[in-house]
Amino acid sequence: MKVLVTGGAGFIGSHLVDALLARGHTVRVLDVLDPQVHGPKREPPAYLNPAAEFQVGDVRDHAAVRRALDGVEVVFHEAAAVGVGQSMYEIERYVSVNTLGAAVLLEELVEHRAQLRRVVVASSMSIYGEGAYRTKPEGSAGTKPEGSAGTKPEGSAGTKPEGSAGMKPEVSAGSSEGALVFPRLRSDEQLEARRWDHEDASGRALEAAPTPESKPLAPTSVYAVTKRDHEELFLAVGAAYAIPTVALRYFNVYGTRQSLSNPYTGVIAIFSSRLLNGRAPVLFEDGRQSRDFTHVSDIVAANLLAMERDAAVGGVYNVGTGRATSVLEIAETLAREIGVTEAAEVVGRFRAGDIRHCYADVAAAARDLGFEARVSLEAGMRELLAWLRTQSAEDRVDQARKELESRGLTR
Repeated sequence: MKVLVTGGAGFIGSHLVDALLARGHTVRVLDVLDPQVHGPKREPPAYLNPAAEFQVGDVRDHAAVRRALDGVEVVFHEAAAVGVGQSMYEIERYVSVNTLGAAVLLEELVEHRAQLRRVVVASSMSIYGEGAYRTKPEGSAGTKPEGSAGTKPEGSAGTKPEGSAGMKPEVSAGSSEGALVFPRLRSDEQLEARRWDHEDASGRALEAAPTPESKPLAPTSVYAVTKRDHEELFLAVGAAYAIPTVALRYFNVYGTRQSLSNPYTGVIAIFSSRLLNGRAPVLFEDGRQSRDFTHVSDIVAANLLAMERDAAVGGVYNVGTGRATSVLEIAETLAREIGVTEAAEVVGRFRAGDIRHCYADVAAAARDLGFEARVSLEAGMRELLAWLRTQSAEDRVDQARKELESRGLTR
């Protein structure tokens, strides 16, 4: 098949391009070569597969998108401005690139709908806001649950959850496990008291639980709002015009080719940039906030399954490992392997809109896509570290911190 990958010169997109070519597809890339990711000269990266047709263009440019869609049967929409913190002060740029870009692409997809066999759009776990939690049963001190894939959420994966931020519905309850709850963001009062964990009405810490697709959406950054726009716009237009569409909610992606000089990219790349320059990573709160770190090859595998599986059409799926890892553990592992002895800088401050824990319930993706993450964190980190030893990076983290501080976004 003839496939278009928007953002195909980027981190995830380029790996997807490689996998599609390896399967015998004809691949075209549309990428604007954003200087923040690719450098001021805006040159195609050396890793970009020469077997792919490469077109430089902006997804907000109708003519560029129209050219890129010529003869295409499958579209993977990966192009986006990425960065939670930066999105809070470059609001117009993020909304323009992400939401307006999605709108332009969709208008052109509608004009080309007769030829389209599948459209897959990249969404993000950031649209959940906080993840899911369980209350502790009465009389139980409780421990943090292991990051298992969890249980199948109520309702189908293809049903859009109501996006009512700030509610705390009990999805399920059980005397042995406690009730599943979806808390609001922690209050400034709580964070200023440096009580980092979510608490129930009695002041007891809630336990992190796998987050299902049925959780109400509560995006807490401009970036997250635009990613919600992505999946809702694509699914709405896809349903209206009978364009088979699938949305994938990526959890925290890591791997080779992630931009190390972009201080707004994934946390593993940000930590790596600091360490490669002999500096300690900077961790907010107490460093024990956790995420679901997912290797880029597993993200690619989910995309290929979404292209192939008819059961996925119209659906929204978490793509993660189902396991939670603290950012402190990531920082310590990277420092040890790179050989930086200085301890991570745990600043005890917080950023506006930050969440405490979020990791994926992957039952729906297993059921409808046949997806299961294959790369363990240990194996993925070994591959990443081998690549990091061949890289140099410009550390711009302090500059990014100053931008946030000057706007009162860290306290």
